[in-house]
Amino acid sequence: MTAGAAALAIGGSGLLVACGDDDEGSSSGDGASSFGELTYRLSWIKNVEFAGAYIADQKGFYKEAGFDKVSLIAGGPSATPQDTDVATGKAFVGISSPDITGSAILNEDFPLKIVGAQYQKNPFAILSMADNPIKTAQDMVGKKIGVQATNESVWSAFLKANNLDPASIEKVPVEFDPLPLTTGQADGWFSFITNEPNALRIAGFDVVTFLLADFNYPLVSEVLVVTDETLANEREKLKAFLVAEIKGWTESLKDPVLGAKYAVEIYGKDLGTLEVEEQTLESKDQNKLILTEDTKKNGLFTITPALIEENIATLKLAGLELKAEDLFDLSVLTEVYEEHPELITALADLTA
Repeated sequence: MTAGAAALAIGGSGLLVACGDDDEGSSSGDGASSFGELTYRLSWIKNVEFAGAYIADQKGFYKEAGFDKVSLIAGGPSATPQDTDVATGKAFVGISSPDITGSAILNEDFPLKIVGAQYQKNPFAILSMADNPIKTAQDMVGKKIGVQATNESVWSAFLKANNLDPASIEKVPVEFDPLPLTTGQADGWFSFITNEPNALRIAGFDVVTFLLADFNYPLVSEVLVVTDETLANEREKLKAFLVAEIKGWTESLKDPVLGAKYAVEIYGKDLGTLEVEEQTLESKDQNKLILTEDTKKNGLFTITPALIEENIATLKLAGLELKAEDLFDLSVLTEVYEEHPELITALADLTA
């Protein structure tokens, strides 16, 4: 699982902080195309985390790129792993994370590559209440931190990266609803910076966060994953997808409310728990992870060679011994920006 949290029920209303189901997405239109259907596996259920895809769909960017239909396949706790869906051909492209994909390559022998990264900074964070703040990795010593079972490997690697003795911190097994944090059952909470903190803020709580990425845990996230066969034999189709996706995310950066509305009113409507206000806060926060000085210069989804090497070092802390070329192939994205320099020009006036 790439995103973390379920529903936070406070005062009788459910606030969804991250999502999950397995229903299919929407159609981009009925026009002629050269690539047919795009099957796109999301890493979680249909909240604003995938705003760029929703916008690309609604504004016809996928259709313009040559796809006559788009199926956005949701993830979630009961869904087949996203890398499995890509490796088996259920999805043409999927969203994952370097640790999940790296494990699939090493342990499942899946022929996969990361071709770009939506988030340049990892969204994992430690959340705490403002009246008992945890502002740094060292501040966790002597505290109780709620950690979900699915995030154990990241937690362990983060402690190693900061030379923290696991015995010096009381790890509390938790689910994704951060309500126990507000009642003192934990001092800190493992979360996505975009999700649980905003759910608590909307519910009236004053919270503090720090990103793992700011404390020795550089790891890109929401990475785009395809098979080696796709890279070898379907490059034009992959380029078309990337062009449409980049256009969608550029629009989301310009207007963070747009994707929030699409998530609530269209793609995540059946969930019945998404709220535009919270989804807009999440959209604004994720934009800070997407648009950096590097992506302004090089283009969305690009990853610098230095950041790739930092990722490889971080994965090694988690026991994943990989070379950069085993996991990353940015060649198609490079070709996209060579052929479409206007995609970078469109970022010129945007600020993080």
